[in-house]
Amino acid sequence: MSKISHHLPESVLAAYAAGSLPYAYAMVAAAHVSMCAECRAIYEAHQCAGGLVLDDMEGMAVSQNTRRQLMDSLDLEAPPEPPAPRAFGVYPAPVAELLGDGGPRWRKVGGGVRQQILHYDDAGSIRLLSIPPGRAVPDHSHGGLELTLVLQGSFSDETGQFGCGDVEVGDPDLEHTPTAGEEGPCICLAATDAPLRFRSLVPRLIQPLLRI
Repeated sequence: MSKISHHLPESVLAAYAAGSLPYAYAMVAAAHVSMCAECRAIYEAHQCAGGLVLDDMEGMAVSQNTRRQLMDSLDLEAPPEPPAPRAFGVYPAPVAELLGDGGPRWRKVGGGVRQQILHYDDAGSIRLLSIPPGRAVPDHSHGGLELTLVLQGSFSDETGQFGCGDVEVGDPDLEHTPTAGEEGPCICLAATDAPLRFRSLVPRLIQPLLRI
């Protein structure tokens, strides 16, 4: 894997460690941390700091009945641990777990670009995108925050070049035209909490159907 140059902000890693990051962004964080040793170290440091805070908190008294129930539960046989998810091809374990068996089920969205929606609700969405070599995604800005993690290939836009493992953080101030590198298809994992804002008419017309 090439050197990762674009990382998650530390505030996002801290929120992920604290369990307060919204689900869609947490999935991108989990995938990036599984690929990036530098961000994994920062994430684990925040986890450790959180544990130290808990250790310093004053204990809370519990009733004798609660104590007895807890001790009784310790005598029960623990259920077997579920198997840990494994990576599948270019998809790190957190993404492979969402995909299930068989890999992505792509849907054409125009211009040779394909997508699969992995999660969608009122709080946000997670999708896989596959962009052909040299092909550009229509010019757009963002209604909220978008985290885009490159899983294969690369893309470039007005802010720079993003290779495998890199994350681009897109906020409402960013307007760009991501273009896949010539070396092969670019596969990305993207999480958003609001619809994109396309300049061109055609993408705006089909946007509700594609849920982007």
